[in-house]
Amino acid sequence: METEEATANVNGIEVCYSVNGAIDGDPLLLIMGLGAQLIAWPIEFVETLADEGFRVIRFDNRDSGLSTKTIGKPPEALDLLAKALNGEEVESFYSLSDMANDAIALLDFLGYESAHIVGVSMGGMIAQTLAIEHPNYARSLTSIGSVTGAPELFTPTEEALEAIIGDTPETREEIIRANVIGSRALAGPLWDEEYATLLAERNYDRSFFPEGVGFQIGAIAMSGDRTTRLTTLKLPTLVIHGSVDPLLPLHCGVATAEAIPNSELLVYDDMGHDLPSVYWPEISERIRLLANRT
Repeated sequence: METEEATANVNGIEVCYSVNGAIDGDPLLLIMGLGAQLIAWPIEFVETLADEGFRVIRFDNRDSGLSTKTIGKPPEALDLLAKALNGEEVESFYSLSDMANDAIALLDFLGYESAHIVGVSMGGMIAQTLAIEHPNYARSLTSIGSVTGAPELFTPTEEALEAIIGDTPETREEIIRANVIGSRALAGPLWDEEYATLLAERNYDRSFFPEGVGFQIGAIAMSGDRTTRLTTLKLPTLVIHGSVDPLLPLHCGVATAEAIPNSELLVYDDMGHDLPSVYWPEISERIRLLANRT
């Protein structure tokens, strides 16, 4: 499957996106996580979703990939996380609501009045926010490896936390190696070093903007706890989580499923904060079954 990328001027920024699958397929919007680019959705996984009858839309969140980058110095990630975990109010450059609005504006640009929404990690937070604030745009919701925003749920291992906010080396080789090591720290036992290395190389060569993590963590920190608002959702919802996730442990997925009425919880024993290829066919099928309920 060939993938062409394009750029849309929406919501005051430029968003790089890619669309795959039959033109008359059901629109499915994939939202990636912290610091990750649209290419972090493996094309083979996209193909399985397209085979299920979806028109698959991927895009770079602001401050990642080829989408607009925020000008200025990013906030200190550790300081923001500390404030958020202490229940303090956080002000940053933009919120998860703004990032959800980016996604909505992209759907409008592409001519879709609604879509099935799938998000992983921070992308799951954006997807939840989209479903809460723009219910008419969300046909179904799939939240993968994510959390409600309740501060008491954030209990990562030191290695996992270091993987997302550690210092950035200087050379291309060092940066790629650090990203591979970070990938291993976040993953479960099905981690694929060859694939992790290839993705780290592609990410660096396509767009290197480590400051984006600080800006995006600012969005997470200032957006607060969604638990109460999640209880108001009235759409088919699937929550997927790995039982050995070291960044957002399983209780994060359980809490998400408990908050959203009538949601389904799918737990994979050998999945960490990653998306192992062995699960792609079943995940694609479950998303299709979820979509069929709309």
